[in-house]
Amino acid sequence: MRSNKILFPFFVSLFFFFEQSNLFAAGDESLDKVMRFMLVLTIIVIAFVLWLTVVYSEKNDLEGRVFKAPLTALKKALTKSIPIEKEQEILLHHNYDGIQELDNRIPPWFAALFYGTIIWAVVYLLSYHVFDDGQVQSKEYNLEVQQAAFERQILIKSGTFINEETVTLANDAATLAEGKEIFAKNCVTCHGQNGEGLVGPNLTDDYWIHGGGIKNIFKTIKIGVPQKGMISWQTQLDPKKMQAVSSYIMSLHGTNPANAKLPEGTKWEEPAQADTTKTIGS
Repeated sequence: MRSNKILFPFFVSLFFFFEQSNLFAAGDESLDKVMRFMLVLTIIVIAFVLWLTVVYSEKNDLEGRVFKAPLTALKKALTKSIPIEKEQEILLHHNYDGIQELDNRIPPWFAALFYGTIIWAVVYLLSYHVFDDGQVQSKEYNLEVQQAAFERQILIKSGTFINEETVTLANDAATLAEGKEIFAKNCVTCHGQNGEGLVGPNLTDDYWIHGGGIKNIFKTIKIGVPQKGMISWQTQLDPKKMQAVSSYIMSLHGTNPANAKLPEGTKWEEPAQADTTKTIGS
């Protein structure tokens, strides 16, 4: 009768837990998880306290033997140790200066670890050096190199490596069409529909305020000219798009549109490229 009264709060807590789970199901998910954890922890503590109460009150286990019984059984299973009172059974007959030796068994946990290392070594040998399924260092290195090359190609296609020092002129129709679309959407207000120049300078002649050529045009678009009202476009256009519109602007050179604005800046001439075919002594 007494044990039933003690266990009654345990079942009440279980009922409360499941009811609270239903109540919090529609609420905030993180709060629900916290409440579930706290309820489970509370139930475990209550169950442990009730078990201790039963052990120490009803079984009169004042020395804690019942409480320690599971731990004792676990220790015995792991160590296979012999009680002190039975040590004479495993005592070896030889002695050294009065010191005798006990013939204890190897603890099961140690034997399990030892045999486990042997099994692991066999599996490792077969996997890595016989069937060649494992990632040995050389194979892992080659895979990482291939992965890096693949990722680099993706970055190249996305234009991540394009900047004012590495940009090149694109002449393909698709890129020029994309550049024309970007120009029509963002640049005609200041530079005119055909690059003839309005508030901004004429983009079709030989004269440039901030330098001509694909690299200077790209740089001007990227950084902008805030003091003259041209914003920096690098936050709105990725490098690939800035290359496209720069290449389109380059294609406008010499088109001589109607109502072209007078030249501004200095005449631009492309620098001569160094002849890399000559060798020393030629």
